[in-house]
Amino acid sequence: MAGRRRALGRRFGWLWAAFAVSSYGTGLGFGAFSFMAILVLHSGPTQVAVLAASGRAVGALVAVPLGPWVEFRRKRPVMIAMDLTRFAALLTVPVAFAFGLLTFAQLLVVSVVVAAANIAFNAAGGSYLKSLVPSEDLLIANARFESTTWTSTMLGPPLGGAAIGLFGPVTTVVADAVSYLLSALGIRAIGGTEPRPERSGAPRLRAGDLLDGWRYILAHPTLRPLLFNAMVVNGLIMAAEPLLAVLMLGRLGFAPWQYALALAASSGAGGFVGSRLARPLAARFGQHRVMLTSGVLRACWPVGLAFVRPGIPGMLLVTAVQLGLVTCIGVFNPLLATGRLQHTAPDRVARTLTAWSISTSAAIAAMTAAWGLLAALTGPRTAIALAGVLLLASPLLLPRGENGRRDERAGAAEAQEAVEGA
Repeated sequence: MAGRRRALGRRFGWLWAAFAVSSYGTGLGFGAFSFMAILVLHSGPTQVAVLAASGRAVGALVAVPLGPWVEFRRKRPVMIAMDLTRFAALLTVPVAFAFGLLTFAQLLVVSVVVAAANIAFNAAGGSYLKSLVPSEDLLIANARFESTTWTSTMLGPPLGGAAIGLFGPVTTVVADAVSYLLSALGIRAIGGTEPRPERSGAPRLRAGDLLDGWRYILAHPTLRPLLFNAMVVNGLIMAAEPLLAVLMLGRLGFAPWQYALALAASSGAGGFVGSRLARPLAARFGQHRVMLTSGVLRACWPVGLAFVRPGIPGMLLVTAVQLGLVTCIGVFNPLLATGRLQHTAPDRVARTLTAWSISTSAAIAAMTAAWGLLAALTGPRTAIALAGVLLLASPLLLPRGENGRRDERAGAAEAQEAVEGA
């Protein structure tokens, strides 16, 4: 039975199809705004860095009130609205480009809108998935989403780069925009009825509601360490990524295609394999044990990037490190997503996921800026090494041992009681 494909129903099929088309659109459009800024607006490296960091950071800030707003609305209409928002925002870029009106400020505003809409969509999507799929099938669903993400990561950027070379930098922005429109149509095709969530307490959004997601996470014995672990690991991995590009493309003399090949191919393959292994490993060894083991192993790889050298040995080292790292991430992520939903009460999912996304986005932005400054002072190799060393300590933040398993059982029981009482 473990090796057979488990059918999750027509409605999940539409949800997965919508997720897949938007994921591939995002893969095709990876780096598109940076290309537009460089090739069309002739922006310098500082502006490109500001565009990349500010969109994520400001988008996270804008998304703060969206968690409680999403919580008390039907999730499928919210997902459709966020898809259409991303479609409309991205479509303004090719329109402005066609009329010669594109500006750096517009790219910045669009990136903020898309980042905020991403957070709201993910919050609504996680809550909707929990109501759509039985608890015992959540890991299957999350593993399928994860494998789709990594496949689009492997195939999308090379195809997007080729499309930019053949048809110009605006092409992939159009493709990304259209993918959100198709995603909205797919989510609408899910059909079915969705009851309006009932709100207890004040009928209007209060200032205190904005912090409900963080209060829930910080009071939970399992979600709290998982969030801190996610903030540290995601922040350090993403902070080292641009420094590795500077090191390989600058001082070590790698060609851009060599850098892309070493990262994209191994990342996509590792993520796909890891996500496919998550469910059978969890079925055999237990969800908590596999999550803990993969969480420890993913922290062991990045320090190896500090030893990259020129030529083929350097490419092979980067490929091996990325393959090991992303394979572990591919196993860990669906287990994390599943455990997070199982531990969260149904009426708290949107607020919890919003707080989670905002926290990790803010950590990534802050650590990227900090490590950029560190690299300017010490050099990119030293900064990459420090990030790798700090990552070795990150497993200390994971819930461990009997307490973690007891929390897992308690979280699952709490969720079941909430569902039965609804």
